[in-house]
Amino acid sequence: MPRRLLAFAAVSVLPTAIDVGLLVALREGLGWPLLVADLVAIAVASTVSYGAHRVATFRSNPYFRWVRHPSAFVLLASVAAVVDALVLRATFTAFGFTTVTGLLAAKAISLTVAAVVRAIGYRWVLGEAIRELHTPSLRPLEDGTCRLTVVIPAYREPDRIGTTVRRIHDELADVAADGGLEVVVVDDGSGDDTAAIALEAGAEQVIVQPQNRGKGAAVRAGMLASRGRVALFTDADLAYDPPQLRRALEAVEAGWDVVIGNRRHVDSVVSRATGLRALGSRVVNRLSAAVLLAAPRDTQCGLKAFRGDVARSLFAHARIDGFAFDIEILHLVERAELSLGEIPVQLDEAGASSTVRVGHDVVRLALDLARVRRWSSIGAYDDVGVVPTFTTGGP
Repeated sequence: MPRRLLAFAAVSVLPTAIDVGLLVALREGLGWPLLVADLVAIAVASTVSYGAHRVATFRSNPYFRWVRHPSAFVLLASVAAVVDALVLRATFTAFGFTTVTGLLAAKAISLTVAAVVRAIGYRWVLGEAIRELHTPSLRPLEDGTCRLTVVIPAYREPDRIGTTVRRIHDELADVAADGGLEVVVVDDGSGDDTAAIALEAGAEQVIVQPQNRGKGAAVRAGMLASRGRVALFTDADLAYDPPQLRRALEAVEAGWDVVIGNRRHVDSVVSRATGLRALGSRVVNRLSAAVLLAAPRDTQCGLKAFRGDVARSLFAHARIDGFAFDIEILHLVERAELSLGEIPVQLDEAGASSTVRVGHDVVRLALDLARVRRWSSIGAYDDVGVVPTFTTGGP
């Protein structure tokens, strides 16, 4: 942690201190014109900032990845410098500042405005860079003991889990015959017959969590136990039917590292939900911008597929147990610079089951996203790009 604090100081505090200190020295000590002194101070501080980021920044964090784009850095730094200088002069003049204290107050205001300009610009640049990565990687799939693993998190689903497991086996029999299929049901502490019924229905693996921890924890357990060259997860109500699971499988096999369903895709056929549920979906997608630089149009679709090795790597680093786990996984996808494709889906949102409590879950989501940003800043995800060698063992 001390090393990270020193790095933070190098890339954040030091350039600002140079900017302010040099401005005061040039303006008050040497009597330079205000605008000239400010622009020179900013130029020196920006040069130090870029160099510090190149040396000390956390390379796997997508929020610092702009160091790979020097031309964008120069352009945005120049725009921010002009904004800083204009705001400084306007503030200094409007308030009639004549002392060093007044100069520092005016500079604090101009720094704040310029920082907002830089943040918006850098975010746009980085978002575009990530979007450019969204082309198939075309890497060959790693070895696995079967072609596809379907992970189903289940909480108190004794009435339909058996039907779901049997339907997947029946409608994906061709996948089973051509490479192998496994269904992994994760009973998230149901305390009823969900696990027994899933096993009786033919699930290849049934994992029982000792207590209810949340969908994120259940999906993570299933993905870490998966043995497929492709692994996907979907819900116990099978809102996305087996033909859609096959479509996701084929998209990964076509070369994508990660494939997610997109209910807003132009080719999707979705009966829209209304009321609080629709509002909650929009709020979640807006909040995802706190973590994702290039958020997909639909972060919460319940159908997501991965190369098997990628799934096991991503979920080995995931920490969120609850509602925000999808967004955490997509953040890890951005960090690892994996290719991400989106496919259309068919869904009756109005008729689909949901355990979401909009007000409660949005608050919990916001808290979890804050945790993801904090973990990201302290290096908890730094080695996410390291894909583990396949093993046939469990989680």
